[in-house]
Amino acid sequence: MTEKSVKSIEDIARLANVSKSTVSRSLNDSPLIRQETKDRIQAIARENDFCLNQSARSLSTHQAQAVAFVTHAYYAEHFSIEDLFGLEIMGGVGSGLYGLGYDLMVIHVNPHDTEWAHRYLDSGRVDGFILMTSTRKQRHIKILADVGAPFIVWGFPPEKFDCCSVIGDDIQGGKLATEHLIRIGRKHIGFIGGPADEIEVQHRYKGYETAMQAEGFEVDPRLVVYGDYSHASGISAMQQLLERSPEVDAVFANSDLMAIGAINVIQGSGKRVPEDIAVVGYDDLSIASYNNLPLTTISQKIPMAGRLLAQNLIQYIQTGLVTHVTIPVELVVRKSA
Repeated sequence: MTEKSVKSIEDIARLANVSKSTVSRSLNDSPLIRQETKDRIQAIARENDFCLNQSARSLSTHQAQAVAFVTHAYYAEHFSIEDLFGLEIMGGVGSGLYGLGYDLMVIHVNPHDTEWAHRYLDSGRVDGFILMTSTRKQRHIKILADVGAPFIVWGFPPEKFDCCSVIGDDIQGGKLATEHLIRIGRKHIGFIGGPADEIEVQHRYKGYETAMQAEGFEVDPRLVVYGDYSHASGISAMQQLLERSPEVDAVFANSDLMAIGAINVIQGSGKRVPEDIAVVGYDDLSIASYNNLPLTTISQKIPMAGRLLAQNLIQYIQTGLVTHVTIPVELVVRKSA
């Protein structure tokens, strides 16, 4: 194809190596597309005397009134209780979208797939994306930014991408959990983290460390273990803590599921919760209050988080306004601590 044979949005998309929706938005001067991308696409159109006719414009800018909730790849045999956080926040997203007249589509993305955003955006099935994946999140953010897709992220976006985000106050959450354990007289407090390279986990550790140091306690490296938020990793981490430091008398776990796994190990070792070892979790999933031993935890206000993800994405689609929201966290005291 030569530039002089450009007759359609699809032709421009091929020349610019972008999606058709990106071309359409660029030609309509959408605030959702980066200026350098718009300039490049509009230059190609001008060079080829390309005019976007009104019927094509209407078709290209048609709103699906639907948003995609992007989560990890789906494998039926691996579905487990670990998916609870995603399901609960999805409930808040659905509630927020319903009030705005939008539908919710759930898509499972393979971390190695680089074309998924094109498929859903170019087909007009969705107007935007709520990115919930933890695996290869930064790569998925780049894919969405490169195609000019409207999206919002749960968690911390990389600084080079100015995209909408919603996150809990993880430093404060770590402080609240640890301060509570210190307040009830615990001196050997373990930290069971999620993946060590995640910013959220680093912030929770920072809160833990800050609270310990403020009360004159040094952080003992033997009391710090990392996992992956799952029940199984909570079990493994608690086993390591008991082996490394038998004097441990409290644990702050980075998820409710890890905390419940830790409780199982503590009780199986012949110790009592909370008398011998107090346990605090994170998230305040429904299971935290319905567990056999109701769990003290840090609430991320999951329903509110879901509604904000929905509302701020739709606001961005309609206005181009980029928002970054940090949700206050709260200590919820139950029987485990």
